[in-house]
Amino acid sequence: MLFVLLWSTGFIVARYATRDAGPLTFISVRLIVAAVLLVLVAAVMRAPRPDRRQSGWLVLSSFGMHTMYLCGVFVSIDLGMPSGVSALIAGLHPVVTSLLAHRLLNEHLKRLQWVGVAMGFAGVVLVVIDRLAAKSTGITGWTLLAAASSVVGMSGGTLVQRRYSQDAPLLWGSVVQYSSSAATLFVGAIVIEHFDIEFTAQTLFSLAWAVVILSLAAVLVMLWLLQRRAAANVSSLFFLTPALSAVEGAILFGERLGLLAILGLVGGLVGVALVTRT
Repeated sequence: MLFVLLWSTGFIVARYATRDAGPLTFISVRLIVAAVLLVLVAAVMRAPRPDRRQSGWLVLSSFGMHTMYLCGVFVSIDLGMPSGVSALIAGLHPVVTSLLAHRLLNEHLKRLQWVGVAMGFAGVVLVVIDRLAAKSTGITGWTLLAAASSVVGMSGGTLVQRRYSQDAPLLWGSVVQYSSSAATLFVGAIVIEHFDIEFTAQTLFSLAWAVVILSLAAVLVMLWLLQRRAAANVSSLFFLTPALSAVEGAILFGERLGLLAILGLVGGLVGVALVTRT
């Protein structure tokens, strides 16, 4: 429940953060600051370090879980996609993760859990249809492509994390992930955006929230969960975040959802309940 609550705010932060900064620039700064803070925490706690093998897999999982996922979410919102809709499309990744985990990790779901996965998928589709019917200006080919890349990235990164990095030290492992993703995004921010950022009060608050609440608290909770629960089970929690993100977007940005979207949100909630049940 804590993870879902924290993670849902990421889509709201993306809307605020991209008003005075390029998406790649903001994400790279966010990950650099988070990596530095984690280095200090890990050093004080004398946390164990990952070996060379673990570090290699951590870098690969980070490319999906941080580089691709965050770029997809921030770029789609920067191009005009409503934060609630971006959250719903990003919420598709549990479906992909469940299917691949079944094939690659030999993680088996019960029949009722597969029904939950299908309901979660159907819920996201209903919301996208609702937005298209409403002729939302933020639903374009480019925003859908960016949002889809976040689904692919998070699914792939989750599977690699679960399969190869399950025993990696949490603190120093996160340092490896953040620093490697930050290096990639920093280059992109310079080449594509010419490091576009204006440190306004809104940008600084968004950065502080993104670092402390999202990059530290939420991600560490997610990695802790992945060490103790099946990938499909943890991923199904993402079906819950769109509901909260939609409510937050409606309150803060006036983003309204129609009847189909509301039905989709309900379907996603029921889907999570089915997938996560013991």
